[in-house]
Amino acid sequence: MGKPKGFMEYNREVPKTKRPEERINDYDEIYLAFAEEKTQQQAARCMDCGVPFCHHGCPLGNNIPDFNDAVCEGDWELAIEILGKTNNFPEFTGRICPAPCEGACVLGINKPPVAIELIEKSIAEKAFELGYIQATPPAVRTGKKVAVIGSGPAGLAAAAQLNKAGHWVTVFERDDKIGGLLTYGIPDFKLEKWVVNRRVALMEKEGITFRTRVHVGVDLSGRQLMDDYDALVVCAGSTVPRDLPIPGRHLKGIHFAMDFLSQQNTRVTGGQVSSWREQADIWATEKDVVVIGGGDTGSECIGTSNRHKARSVNQLELLTQPPLQRTPNNPWPLWPMVLRTSSSHEEGAVRNFSIHTKEFLGDENGHVRAIKVVDIEWKTGPDGRFQHVELPETERELPCELALLAIGFLHTQPGGLIDELALKRDERGNLQCHDYQTTVKKVFAAGDARRGQSLVVWAISEGREAARAVDTYLMGSSVLESKDDSFLTVATVR
Repeated sequence: MGKPKGFMEYNREVPKTKRPEERINDYDEIYLAFAEEKTQQQAARCMDCGVPFCHHGCPLGNNIPDFNDAVCEGDWELAIEILGKTNNFPEFTGRICPAPCEGACVLGINKPPVAIELIEKSIAEKAFELGYIQATPPAVRTGKKVAVIGSGPAGLAAAAQLNKAGHWVTVFERDDKIGGLLTYGIPDFKLEKWVVNRRVALMEKEGITFRTRVHVGVDLSGRQLMDDYDALVVCAGSTVPRDLPIPGRHLKGIHFAMDFLSQQNTRVTGGQVSSWREQADIWATEKDVVVIGGGDTGSECIGTSNRHKARSVNQLELLTQPPLQRTPNNPWPLWPMVLRTSSSHEEGAVRNFSIHTKEFLGDENGHVRAIKVVDIEWKTGPDGRFQHVELPETERELPCELALLAIGFLHTQPGGLIDELALKRDERGNLQCHDYQTTVKKVFAAGDARRGQSLVVWAISEGREAARAVDTYLMGSSVLESKDDSFLTVATVR
């Protein structure tokens, strides 16, 4: 333990951001530089708990107390060695993870939790700076070939681990750039794309082959892959958005959030819109924008709309406003269900809670001009389930020239590869699996395609675990780390 009383001496501190009125003029990451000494002080706040609940909170099972100790001591090489055992891409999670580990931090019981996400990002960037992260191709190849369909966080993690085990890995991506959600879904002001490109270049040096603009099941048949490869890993994501089938949905100017975000990310990176994404240009400039949905995707639509210089931005959320602090039925170490204000909200938006969208209203040209909404109250119905009731005399219209639907995703895209190989789905529409193996023997699945819409950190965890299952299938046993091994200390490896 680097500093036994560090949690008593230092307060939580994280990097400051550029001023909102400044940062909405570009798509650069919003955070300012943070001194290395301050990062070490933040690591010193870790109490090295006897039972580190942060392990439980982290889907990857990161060995957080040990890498905090290494950072506190200034041993960045040991820190990345520890972190790299469980997390292939700390430079991603250190930027965009909502940090469930911090919600489970023991210090967070009565003080602000340890700034674990900041420390993780700092370890990754310092390791790149000092040359501790290098391409490390496997010394021996097994001769087995694996195809990974989808290059989002799950696909990249699966590819990295399978390559580490010595298999020849090819990643197929239907877009023109690798990264999936990382590249096309998350705006640059949260994750600049050079961060993704740096990692992809490293993986190529390690022997992984990436093939872009190949829509498996359309441009290349699944049967061909079955013939050419010893195993397939489907990491196609949960890409079917939840719709809002209310009157007026057919009007122009109503779009799914991911169409809006992916289009802007394509503009920023200078890429080409893939044929399967062909659509009219979506701009928020000088428009009254309404974002329907109160999650991270909705927040990213707000930030992007602000950078487009929208006239106004309203965010609608069906649920009630969360409390500012934990309630008695939401105790530590559960994920804190509290109100969160994102950087996008700080830049400008009106947040509306407990509000129901009833109808889209159009003009004479067939374009949306307003949304009819009503305030609601949530009550327990006769069957014991929560249901909402409309409050009288609260129905009204909100001006709207661009509506963005950010209300989640249902399941992975049907048709194509999935239908061609007759992969079975569960009742939610996700791929049915047992230990990551689908109902077709040599086909595996991971990430949102298997578990449904979730976090990037869960996708990485899924990709790692699926890779271990594939390695076991191909070789009879696996040399790859299991998530269950993450609780074992690695601080004595050296």
